Amino acid sequence: AEGFNADGFSLIPEYILNMTLNSIMKDTTNLEARQHGAMEYSTAPVDLDKVRQYRLQRLRKKMEEHDVAGLLLFNQINTRYAVDATNMQVWCSHYETRCVFVSLDGPVVLFDYANHPYLAEGIPTIDEYRRMPSFYFFGAGTRSEQFVKEFAAQIADLMSNHGGGNRRLAIDCLSHVGCEQLRDKGLELVEGEQITETARAIKSKEELVLMKASMDVCEASVQAMHKVLEPGITENALWAKLHETNIRLGGEWIETRLLSSGPRTNPWFRECSMREIEKNDLVSFDTDLIGPYGYCSDFSRAWVCGGKPTDEQRRLYSKAYEQIQHNISVLKAGMSFREVSEKCWPIPDEFLSHRYSSLIHGVGLADEYPNIKHWNDFEARGFDGLIEPGMTLCVESFIGSEEGREGVKLEEQVIITENGVERLSTYPFELDML
Repeated sequence: AEGFNADGFSLIPEYILNMTLNSIMKDTTNLEARQHGAMEYSTAPVDLDKVRQYRLQRLRKKMEEHDVAGLLLFNQINTRYAVDATNMQVWCSHYETRCVFVSLDGPVVLFDYANHPYLAEGIPTIDEYRRMPSFYFFGAGTRSEQFVKEFAAQIADLMSNHGGGNRRLAIDCLSHVGCEQLRDKGLELVEGEQITETARAIKSKEELVLMKASMDVCEASVQAMHKVLEPGITENALWAKLHETNIRLGGEWIETRLLSSGPRTNPWFRECSMREIEKNDLVSFDTDLIGPYGYCSDFSRAWVCGGKPTDEQRRLYSKAYEQIQHNISVLKAGMSFREVSEKCWPIPDEFLSHRYSSLIHGVGLADEYPNIKHWNDFEARGFDGLIEPGMTLCVESFIGSEEGREGVKLEEQVIITENGVERLSTYPFELDML
């Protein structure tokens, strides 16, 4: 009733109608081709060394802008970005047992969990491999103080030999015991996340190829979920198909468990459970998938299980779809975050309290800078910056009313180009729900 006038002509905004009609056949064709392509990534589609050199160059450019001689990285996403060597990434993210030191005008040193130099063989961005004197309590116990002093001495020595007198060391994340010892060595510690996040924000053309490879695998994994969705399957069993397909096709892990059904979809952010999905339930999910080459594919869809959508489900889905399409149409290189936020779709009061926490966010090796807030939240929690070519962004929507039973989560992943926006995620929307 809201979508058409008495003569049957669509009242849907023209930009949404055009984008939808033009993409139906393209999306279907692309999906089939890209799912076939997901099977073909046994060899990299680009020169990985070129990607590695570009990423290291980006870090050093930002280091120079912030006048630091060294960059110490413990966040395993940042170590991956810097050198592209991995070792139990999820496990090592729990402990300070593996890090990378990047000097502005000197070597890149990988401090690894144990003496496994073969894990770094053939990677041109690593100049030196060392075993880290790990000082986290689980590994070092009562000898933590001894080992942290040894580690701090090695970092101080690298800074002295290659810093040219500059004692400023940027760090992304490190416990207070490590920071105290580095300061005791006369180093000035600087916030490092601003360096890594802004470096990672702009993708090279080779990185975009790898991101598309990851998206191929993600969309094949989502299709595997869609095929087994039927009444009686548990949320966990459905989510397991995403994991299984991702791993089988060369992906790495999934960052969250954001899939829910029926009344668990509203409000958002309940993770999947042993609840059995019932016929006519709405199922919403967010992929948050780390695919091949470590790149994140992050989009959301919503389906109805085993039946036709109700009028209320259609209403919710149509609002979420409209929000996504409108907000993508707004994006343009050169806009400020504030300008984007102000021009985005105004959320109706009914859905405002359950709105998604972020309007648009960056994505690369994981969710990353920037994080653009809704206009309602901008003055309280937002920050400004510029939309730049080479950014890859996720456009978010959650539509669910405060008193409603269900909610729709949609999200689309896009690339900002010099001339507009290109979609990275092409998995079809449920057009029969519009």
